Amino acid sequence: MNNKRLLELSVLSSKAVLTPSVLTSLLLAPMILSGCGSYPVASQPETPIVVDETGRHSVSRPLGYYSGKTTANNASPTSQPQQPTYQPPYYQPKPPIYQPAQPKSSNYNNFMQWKTDFARRAIEQGHDADAVQRLLSMAQYSPKVVSLDSNQAEFVKMPWQYVEKAVSDANIRTGRSKYATNANLFARIQQQYHVSPYVVSAIWGMESAYGKVTGGNNLASALASLAYDGRRGEFAEKQLLSLLTLLKRGDVSWSHMKGSWAGGMGHTQFIPATWLVQGVDGDYDGRRNPWAMADALSSTANYLHNSGWVDGLSPFVEIRLPSQFDYQQIGMSKTMGQWQNLGIQLISGYMNPQVNAKLWLPAGKDGPALLLTRNFDVIKRYNNSSSYALAVSLLAKQIAYQGGLQQSWPKYEQPLSKYQVKQLQQQLTNLGYDTKGVDGVIGSNTRKAFQRWQMSNGQVADGFICQRSAQSLIR
Repeated sequence: MNNKRLLELSVLSSKAVLTPSVLTSLLLAPMILSGCGSYPVASQPETPIVVDETGRHSVSRPLGYYSGKTTANNASPTSQPQQPTYQPPYYQPKPPIYQPAQPKSSNYNNFMQWKTDFARRAIEQGHDADAVQRLLSMAQYSPKVVSLDSNQAEFVKMPWQYVEKAVSDANIRTGRSKYATNANLFARIQQQYHVSPYVVSAIWGMESAYGKVTGGNNLASALASLAYDGRRGEFAEKQLLSLLTLLKRGDVSWSHMKGSWAGGMGHTQFIPATWLVQGVDGDYDGRRNPWAMADALSSTANYLHNSGWVDGLSPFVEIRLPSQFDYQQIGMSKTMGQWQNLGIQLISGYMNPQVNAKLWLPAGKDGPALLLTRNFDVIKRYNNSSSYALAVSLLAKQIAYQGGLQQSWPKYEQPLSKYQVKQLQQQLTNLGYDTKGVDGVIGSNTRKAFQRWQMSNGQVADGFICQRSAQSLIR
């Protein structure tokens, strides 16, 4: 706070008691006045980053993505490298505590009211008042961002539509080229973090088209809009508080505040709170910068490692089900040996019989059948979507010059509209198959409820929802 501001406040303090709310009002006055006379204009969100467009055993190598061997003794996540010109450090500071001084209101009359309340709470938590004012003065309400938050692609597309767009020939070619160009960096990442460099490369491709599309939205506006009017207000506020810390720490500069509509930053689209904990200095310039390629890729590897990545374990294997298979086994986790005892066959490769894996049929009985390992769930820590994790896994295999899925997708099946999904959820719940809510999103609760309905109505209980399988419930 500059001397002039301190003088003004000291004069005022001789006449009145400066409570936190009064102090916040004084500091926000320039921001409020600057907003008068004009309605906030929504910033234009960039095209959703889905590859070409915008949260973490041992097996045989044929199914792995990796070349070379790593040591048995992994480095400690907090250890510092002895040779900083080669090994990136594991940097994992203690996560900050975000506890509002007072509970925030569940709703606000307008965007400015939310700004004022958020500023008060941020200042009470210890954030610099001038920095809070500066950040919020940059924030304008964006209804388009709020709309995008409730209509993400993985919720409305069939899995093959999402996956095939992500694993296109163009993205495979670019991924292989980028991997070859940065081979030394990827080798260093594999040795230091013991994760698949091909998976790191695939995430890079999925998140920013290999650095081509890092986002053009004002981060302050995007996160403030989600905090005020989005479905994840508390989450978005946490990102804003983390962004303030990153600005203070120097990871983010005030002149470079552009990212995705969801708050993603840089090459691998870290959100501020995750970068605050997982970001590392991969190029050894003394700064952790999500827009620097080496920092972003090293941080992605660090995040996967800290989320429980198992070195050498493929995220999934493709299998063939026996003719009289019990589809109630979908979603269950067993060892590979136990699955084989039930008649399941690997289509290619090998997996250690002691490895645990969960059965998933992304497109029902007529599509591919997969056994998912722990590493599949680790990828979902990056983006909690099974379609996303499958796309990353398949793109990684292709970058490594390995094959794709053998079983074809049932592309003749058609998806439900969001309105039809709500109809389905309501009807299932009315019939006693509780979907745990009516939100128009096909999640695990809706699939499980639908699977129970299938079992009771003479259908193959694969849990796959499409126009054909759900037609009697959405008439």
